[in-house]
Formats: sequence, C-alpha cells, structure tokens
Amino acid sequence: MAHHKSAIKRIRQSEKARLRNTHYKTMLKTALKKLRTAQSKEEAVVLYNKASSLLDRLVIKGIIHKNKAANKKSKLARLVNTL
Repeated sequence: MAHHKSAIKRIRQSEKARLRNTHYKTMLKTALKKLRTAQSKEEAVVLYNKASSLLDRLVIKGIIHKNKAANKKSKLARLVNTL
C-alpha cells in the first residue's frame, strides 16, 4: 500500500481512469458487434458512421491509438462495402 499522499491520490485517479476506459472500450466492442451482425447495407452504413465517430472520439480522449482506430475503420469499411 502506498504511504505518500501523492501516491494515494495517484491510485485513486488510476482507478477512476481504468473504470472510465473500460466503459468506453465496452461501448466500442458493442458498436462493432452490432455492425458486424448487420443484415442490410443501409443498416450497416448507419452503424458504420456511428462506430467511426466513436473511434474518433476515443482517439481524441487517448483511450486507443490513432493507428488502431484507422485500421479498424478501414476493415469495417471493407466489410460494409462487401454487403
């Protein structure tokens, strides 16, 4: 256990950030799962736009790396175009 006041605060902050990041990553996984199981192309395009927007927001917040988001968007776009 930490003994310094600053270390105790850092533990508190890290826990809050971990919970927040977990929440956002769960949202992302759900959005991607919905997109992958889309039945029609129209539905897939709408879900792709939402997922793409979410990926961009997570990059801005620093939760995922920009190259990871770019790779995911590219693969999802390819998936939508094959429908």
